[in-house]
Amino acid sequence: MTAPAARGRVPRGTGTGTATIMPQGAPNRRNTELVLLVFAVLIPLFAYADTGLAMDGRIPAGTLEYGLGMGLFALLAHLAVRRFAPYADPLMLPIAALLNGLGLVFIWRLDKARQLARNYPAAQNQLIWTGLGIALFIGVMVLLKDHRLLQRYTYIAGLVALVLLAIPAFMPARASDFGAKIWIHVGSFSIQPGEFVKIVLPVFFAGYLMAKRDALALASRRFLGLYLPRGRDLGPIIAVWLLSLLILVFETDLGTSLLFFGVFVIMLYVATERTSWILFGLLMAGLGFWAVATTESHVQSRITDWLHPLTAAPNGGGVGQIGQSLFALGAGGVLGTGLGQGHSWLIGFAAKSDFILGTIGEELGLAGLMALFLLYALLFERGLRTALAARDPFGKLLAVGLSGAFALQVFIVAGGVTGTIPLTGMTLPFMAQGGSSVITNWALIAILLKISDVARRPAPAPETATEPTQVLGPS
Repeated sequence: MTAPAARGRVPRGTGTGTATIMPQGAPNRRNTELVLLVFAVLIPLFAYADTGLAMDGRIPAGTLEYGLGMGLFALLAHLAVRRFAPYADPLMLPIAALLNGLGLVFIWRLDKARQLARNYPAAQNQLIWTGLGIALFIGVMVLLKDHRLLQRYTYIAGLVALVLLAIPAFMPARASDFGAKIWIHVGSFSIQPGEFVKIVLPVFFAGYLMAKRDALALASRRFLGLYLPRGRDLGPIIAVWLLSLLILVFETDLGTSLLFFGVFVIMLYVATERTSWILFGLLMAGLGFWAVATTESHVQSRITDWLHPLTAAPNGGGVGQIGQSLFALGAGGVLGTGLGQGHSWLIGFAAKSDFILGTIGEELGLAGLMALFLLYALLFERGLRTALAARDPFGKLLAVGLSGAFALQVFIVAGGVTGTIPLTGMTLPFMAQGGSSVITNWALIAILLKISDVARRPAPAPETATEPTQVLGPS
């Protein structure tokens, strides 16, 4: 006789007698993320209270409102990840929230400096931009069902990037832009389209390189231990090189040019695994920078300030911004002067933008600066881990491009402020004053989390048919 099939719960909709069994109890680390977010809100909250005590002798009146606001932003972002990307990386969101919160504290600290009282309260505006950034983060979580959908818009993304890069060159320059045409001004409102390009361009590069990587990986000859690419395949890198030079010439924007070309070379190397592409990229970047530096006065002044940071400023107000930043970093020592007790406001308006790194180095010291860089490095590492775990080549390249753009921006800003490379005027991600920057970086984190969710999601077990069991009984 035949015994009945073993009892078990079969998912609905199979209809064929087969069952797709999903792994039960697979950890998604959302509770870990929630606990880390609590610390990501509490640490800036205590820093805010400590800064107020140091500067005014009392806890700021808005401490509770600040804590509730940042807590609400973090909770909304967490709920969006829990609902729409349950298997995403648990560290990216807490690190981004911590950086954003600390940035608000340092911007508010500089707002309190009497010497900068003539400037508008940047912290209040930055809090509003943070809210908009969180809203865009949630929007990406809800609307972007799968990152692979972006591959359909490869060439549209390339066209959008070109438009965003070109628009500032045709806009009238303002004295407040200090020679760099990187802003679009509409009345009192301004936006920096180059910040959005660091998201759109990796989408284009990922789609393009995924389709062309086999041809780009072919080598024609071997020279000094390196496989050289074919001459016909040099076209893409030459085109990107020329475009980065045009940006540098017409907009005198050294930072965007370095970021744009650097991201392309990184993604090209990852796609082809050819070291020769990196060497060609470095060589062409050096030649292009030398050619522009010999003709553009704005770039020449940047180089002069970099080579002679302690030379008196043209207005007779002491040393230039790089020199003042070096003095601030030196005054901080190992442990810093303490929150609210530094003098980095001497740098002027730039203390709230890229030179906010000088404030952090002075008031938190070398230890605080290394902790900040460790957070950035950890965020970059989680992005690379996401790229390694991604199951599709487009997702791998896109994660590398977004993570590389983020890391390159940190390096460019930190290098300029510390005098390692010429100053570029870019904003330190999540920390510096800048609405375009904070909104773009929240969108970047959202896309990385969506890629991570697909990469870390447990794969369904192979379908198995349930066969009836034959049981021998008495005849």
